[in-house]
Amino acid sequence: MALVAAPPSPPSHHLLHATSTTARYPIHHHHKHLLNLLENCNSMTQLKQIHAQALRTTTPNHPDTLYLYSRIMHFAAFSDLHYSSRLLPQIHKPNSFIWNTLIRAYAWSSHHKDHSISVYQRMLIEGSVAPDKHTFPFILKACAFVSALSEGKQIHGHILKLGFGSDKYVSNSLIHFYVSCGCLDLSVKVFEEMPDRNLVSWNAMIDGFVQSGEFAAALRMFVEMQDLFEPDGFTMQSLVSACGGLGALSLGMWVHAYMVRNCDFVVKNDVLMNNSLVDMYCKCGSVEMARQVFDGMDKRDVNSWNSMILGFAMHGEVKDALEAFDVMCDMGNIMPNSITFIGVLSACNHGGMVCDGKKYFELMVDVYKIEPRLEHYGCMVDLLARNGLVNEALDLVSSMPIKPDVVIWRSLLDACCKRNVDIELTESVAKQVIESEDEGVSSGVYVLLSKVYASANRWEEVGLVRRLMSEKGIIKEPGCSSMELEGEFHRFLSGDTSHPHTKVIYQALDAIEQRLQDVGYVPDLSQASMIDELDDRKQNSLCLHSERLAIAFGLLKSRPGIPIRIFKNLRVCNDCHTVTKLISRLFDVDIIVRDRVRFHHFKDGFCSCKDYW
Repeated sequence: MALVAAPPSPPSHHLLHATSTTARYPIHHHHKHLLNLLENCNSMTQLKQIHAQALRTTTPNHPDTLYLYSRIMHFAAFSDLHYSSRLLPQIHKPNSFIWNTLIRAYAWSSHHKDHSISVYQRMLIEGSVAPDKHTFPFILKACAFVSALSEGKQIHGHILKLGFGSDKYVSNSLIHFYVSCGCLDLSVKVFEEMPDRNLVSWNAMIDGFVQSGEFAAALRMFVEMQDLFEPDGFTMQSLVSACGGLGALSLGMWVHAYMVRNCDFVVKNDVLMNNSLVDMYCKCGSVEMARQVFDGMDKRDVNSWNSMILGFAMHGEVKDALEAFDVMCDMGNIMPNSITFIGVLSACNHGGMVCDGKKYFELMVDVYKIEPRLEHYGCMVDLLARNGLVNEALDLVSSMPIKPDVVIWRSLLDACCKRNVDIELTESVAKQVIESEDEGVSSGVYVLLSKVYASANRWEEVGLVRRLMSEKGIIKEPGCSSMELEGEFHRFLSGDTSHPHTKVIYQALDAIEQRLQDVGYVPDLSQASMIDELDDRKQNSLCLHSERLAIAFGLLKSRPGIPIRIFKNLRVCNDCHTVTKLISRLFDVDIIVRDRVRFHHFKDGFCSCKDYW
């Protein structure tokens, strides 16, 4: 949409000219009388009566008339957008306040935010008044909501042309707009070029990093901001989200403590803030702390329950998740929504509870009249397939009213590999994954397919898969594990030798390996490699998986009694799962691992997933 090159609009229909003042009032007092009526107006019916009087009894050129109509527009814009849009062409030479009022009303509306852009365009075309510093935050809010990047960039040009580039309120809106459109680099540029920043500027930028997944950058910016401003509730909420994204439990606890000590009562008891804390503690591996925050909340909304149910499900606390759902429903004042059932179905999935999953899916559709989304179908497909009901899962996929996405096909492929489904079916599912990935196929599908061929000793096909990956430039995604110790982050790749403590880490790995052999551990080589090679080489590659390096480092550096918390980008393999269970018993240490799908709590030689993941 071009904002400056549209054809001129047809002539406007001005207000009817009154030939004389009313009999009861001089014109000045009459305007005052109508304004008093507006102040006491509480319905559109009354407003229309006042508007009708104004049409009959005021002249458009009188200095008080424009102000009168600005007040009429202000009332109408937030009561009846259709009426206010028809009112605008009748106003003689509307000022920027009137234009801004209508732009803001559309920007704040539920379903017509894009109309703000049209009104702004009309304002430019008429040219009787220029946008001011109040116009741009309203119109940029609308552009952000509808992701109108092209129009927003043109508006940015207007801002610079009209000399508002140094206005911090306008710049704050630009930061939010670019973040909402996924242009983090442009929001950073706006922030860096601001001559004057306030707390809102910093909050917008910190939140921008969080929304873009740049959690470490968000925390660094917070440290820098602390020298200039006291953080408020918005800052705290962004920080809590950043800690959850990083899995930074100690930092998250520090933020929580800081909030309790320094923020006012309203912030500490804010439902949204406490929901964020519940979500953060769940993502950081401490469902116990999440439960404490949840239990201590004076008020809860549906998102509070959803965060707790999803948290229980993520940690394999299936019974607690379903009990929380029952309590929520029994209360009667909060209705479950589609996200609630994602949590409930995820819990059934993590527990392998096929019958319960079907029951809750039917409850969602038949009782609560919630239309299933892709996520609900994805939970059901994964639940069926991982329990060996691959054909039933395929039937569900074929009957879905929604086109299955790559996540559904990949869960089916993973189940085919784990359940040793016949190769022809696995190949067919792999083909669907490849066709569903719009932006280039990831390495995962090729790795899974190669493992199927390797398990059948079809090494020629394994070689073909490797050659195809090479030709397409697809590189196997390396395993990466991260952990936080004493507020410092450590990152390990499979076979990594770049860590400053590499020498002692590998010495610890050797000691761990010896302890494992002493208790009769035998490596599971089925997932060690994509190629046919000697078993000792496969075993060596298993020993260097990223989470094993992180565990060795955690055993060296963690304080006694403190769980080792590890966050991995891929699913835990069978062998590493077995080894971690043994380490938790042999070294009397709790180990919490968050992989791509869920949390595993290892304690005394057992895992919370009960070996089902």
